[in-house]
Amino acid sequence: MQTRSGTASRAVRLDVFGGPEVLKVREVPVPEVGPGQVRVRVTAAGLNPMDWFMTADADTASRFGLTLPVGFGTDYAGVVDRVGHGVTGFAPGDRVFGGALSRAVADFVVIDPAAGIAANEAHHTPDGVDDRTAATLTIAGRTASAALAVVGLGPEDTVLIGGAGGGVGVFAVQLARIAGARVIGTGSAASADYLRDLGAEPVAYGDGLEDRVRALAPRGITAAVDLFGTETVHAARALGVPDTRITTIATQVDGITPANGANAAPGALEELAGLVATGRLRVPIAATFPIEQIRTAVELQASRRVKGKVVIEL
Repeated sequence: MQTRSGTASRAVRLDVFGGPEVLKVREVPVPEVGPGQVRVRVTAAGLNPMDWFMTADADTASRFGLTLPVGFGTDYAGVVDRVGHGVTGFAPGDRVFGGALSRAVADFVVIDPAAGIAANEAHHTPDGVDDRTAATLTIAGRTASAALAVVGLGPEDTVLIGGAGGGVGVFAVQLARIAGARVIGTGSAASADYLRDLGAEPVAYGDGLEDRVRALAPRGITAAVDLFGTETVHAARALGVPDTRITTIATQVDGITPANGANAAPGALEELAGLVATGRLRVPIAATFPIEQIRTAVELQASRRVKGKVVIEL
């Protein structure tokens, strides 16, 4: 198979909806670039739960506008290799990162950078940010930014973050600390040291969470971000946190404003990349895999036991 040159390239494709077992690396034509578009030679693609959630079944896929055959993955980083007529701000050789909805795990993606759509975007990768890290920022980083914007953290706050060790939690904990807040993060006993390293005070999830949080913060908590389900929401309410200072990303709870990464503030990604470039924010990379091991990589990421991000290198 020819890759990265000629007329053929590699891309992960699904011919049927399902789990990791249906993912296949296919030979596909190198996509052509049209007016207003840029073509990116992908060097790394970060995995997220959203990737396999979207393609698990036809009903879910249709909500995202996906039909078969379909690609896989959204977060990417790479180098612009061709620009279409009318493109400004990008040139061949520019390092970029962004989102390409359910098509990022491929040698090439074509992006319309002027479209203003969160899952069809390109941003310049700052010096000091490697491609593996840049490829983890779009979905998880933007979601964390949107969640913290809902609760509006500052130095006076103590925030409870549920699922703090997950892909979004990596960003949420550090961004909350940068905002000056004290962070208490839920996780398993095995993740305690990892959470401390991120800047959170660990607390075990499960029955009795409310009591354990009260013991850690006898003066109370002021905000909560639930990145997994509803356990953190219920604990926060029991501890007196008003609904206006609680948010979720994975579930809908009456009275609670959910956070959606697509609604993150303009410039959120550039701000995240800048924090990485200056060393104020770091992204733990748990594992990297070649594209040929996409099934293994997704199985690891979907296990939700991985600490940090999983990245495909191309």
